[in-house]
Amino acid sequence: MTTPPRPAGATGDAPSGRGGPRPEGPAAPYLPTGADRSPDPDPATEAGPAVRPSAAASGAASGAEQPVALVASGAAPQPQPATRPDPLRDPWVPAMRRALAEARSAPRTGDVPIGAVVLGPGGPHGEVIATGRNEREATGDPTAHAEVVALRAAARHLGGWRLTGCTLVVTLEPCTMCAGAGVLSRVDRVVYGAVDAKAGAVGSLWDVMRDRRLNHRPEVLHGVLAAECGELLTDFFRSPR
Repeated sequence: MTTPPRPAGATGDAPSGRGGPRPEGPAAPYLPTGADRSPDPDPATEAGPAVRPSAAASGAASGAEQPVALVASGAAPQPQPATRPDPLRDPWVPAMRRALAEARSAPRTGDVPIGAVVLGPGGPHGEVIATGRNEREATGDPTAHAEVVALRAAARHLGGWRLTGCTLVVTLEPCTMCAGAGVLSRVDRVVYGAVDAKAGAVGSLWDVMRDRRLNHRPEVLHGVLAAECGELLTDFFRSPR
């Protein structure tokens, strides 16, 4: 029997998800950089850990993605729409900018630009009770990460180690040590900027702070000024030292 010809436009069986056409459009933003807490080069990972803005926070000061206006060839560029508000992250922008100011002072002592602040009770409107930046090179202390420095200062300010009601705001996703310190200090929440895809312990490689086996699990919010936090690290590792 002769198989009848297939009508024009027929595609036969529906393609599977693996074999179907790939969607067009730009890839998700990814900003590789060296975000290791030590500036010493490592031949095996000379580029350092990959630091990328959160997908929910790439390309805008408040964390919202910016749509690209497509115009016909020769046409005048179209005005870009205003930045979309992000009611979840926008309130934390002032505190993150304070942490970024701390981070920018770290390279003066040869330290990686990571900064942190601790806010007292009141959420994003709480008083800044402590600040910190990376000080490993400055002090020779292997535990002197920005988060640990800020948490120690907050405990001295309050006169006790329990930081109940406080918020830790830091420019880079905490490592395992700093994530553990956040749990042990009993902070209510941790807010961070750039994601550390190679060493992050708050959702990337590990999720220490939300481990259900622990007796305290802080609330976590990521992606506040993520692009700006990541660019600061990228510029540091690309510059000669």
